[in-house]
Amino acid sequence: MSIQGVTREQAVRRATVASVVGTTIEWYDFFLYGTAAALVFPQLFFPGQVAFAGVLAAFGTQFVGFVARPIGAAIFGHFGDRIGRKTTLMATLFLMAFGTVLIGCLPTYQSIGVAAPVLLVVLRIIQGIGVGGEWGGSVLLSMEWGDQNRRGLSASWPQIGVPLGLVLSTGVVRITTAATGTDGFAAYGWRIPFILSIILIGVGLFVRLRVIESPEFDAVRKSNKVVRAPIIEVIRRQPREILLSALVRTSEQAPFYLFITFVITYATKQLKLDSNSILDDTLIAAALGLISVPLFGRLSDRFGRRRVYGTGIVLTALFAFPYFGLLNTRDALWVGVAVVVSLILHDIQYGPQAALIAESFDTDIRYTGAGLGYQLASVVAGGPAPLIAAALLATYGNSTSISLYIILCCVIAMAALIFLPRAKGALAKDAAAAATPGSP
Repeated sequence: MSIQGVTREQAVRRATVASVVGTTIEWYDFFLYGTAAALVFPQLFFPGQVAFAGVLAAFGTQFVGFVARPIGAAIFGHFGDRIGRKTTLMATLFLMAFGTVLIGCLPTYQSIGVAAPVLLVVLRIIQGIGVGGEWGGSVLLSMEWGDQNRRGLSASWPQIGVPLGLVLSTGVVRITTAATGTDGFAAYGWRIPFILSIILIGVGLFVRLRVIESPEFDAVRKSNKVVRAPIIEVIRRQPREILLSALVRTSEQAPFYLFITFVITYATKQLKLDSNSILDDTLIAAALGLISVPLFGRLSDRFGRRRVYGTGIVLTALFAFPYFGLLNTRDALWVGVAVVVSLILHDIQYGPQAALIAESFDTDIRYTGAGLGYQLASVVAGGPAPLIAAALLATYGNSTSISLYIILCCVIAMAALIFLPRAKGALAKDAAAAATPGSP
């Protein structure tokens, strides 16, 4: 069958590639800030403070980006449910890249004083709004074009934008640090990864211009069922799904930002380890995520979303104390094991997560509903996590309280998973999977 001059297989491939490329660019930009916040932003934008206060201030500006993400989900969700996934995703790509490149050109505190951290916050908000609108559209474009019996796998492809973005951002920082040296990176080298983001824009635009609109949204539009005010409609019809979608991410979102950003601060400040070795470990773990994320998405098609996701929650809770125990050995091998295992356990949840959340919402309000639920977790879990961990470490001087914090996040997520309403058809699919676990 031909659609706008291309076969369905070509349309599916284009949608999948566009989703992966877009989310990779968005997350490259977003993670780059987190790495810089841990390594150089405290002294560049918040000098004159004690070390701990500077770290808190840097992570505080990072948190601002998380707060902006639900705003982006609401804004772009409105347009995604009104005019379509494709057009909306072009706008999110521009916005995110704009904020990132300007951060790379931003004068420091030494040059313009207090205006520097103020402008940093403004650009972080722009980043947050962009990434907040990106996720919902990318997931839906891939999932709604994909095979109905493999939605877990289809929706997981945009999710690999996270490990890809992490690989790119960590790799570029690692290469730049090696090329400029520690002092050179702090002086000017940190700007290079941010400015390089402009190169990725051309690739993203080329890929997304060739995408055909989602068939499910096209059907909604042709049947005149496009809602006038998606955000009002989703809050009226599915408020429970929004709240529980946010809470179910607590066990994935909060530990993840401890595993990739706070760990750099903990390893370098508390354990006196070399930041480059931690970046190398993160790079290896993120590269493995290119396999593990779609793998667990596919497994959710075979065994059920909740079963796979719940397994990830339990294993993350069980790893909370061993994680810091391995880090505290200060041995390079065991530290590497801690970093790699932590991100694999994250991927057990992240693989099926997109389909789990997106399937919970009706098609005509899915972009807004899924985006809001997903991004609200950034405010209650992801954003505060490094701040909370830093405060706990400063208060108690050890990692025990941070491990307990991770376990608490897992308890909250498991409760939300239990009460999250199942999508129509999901009950039958999970029952069939349970009866014949080897079947596709």
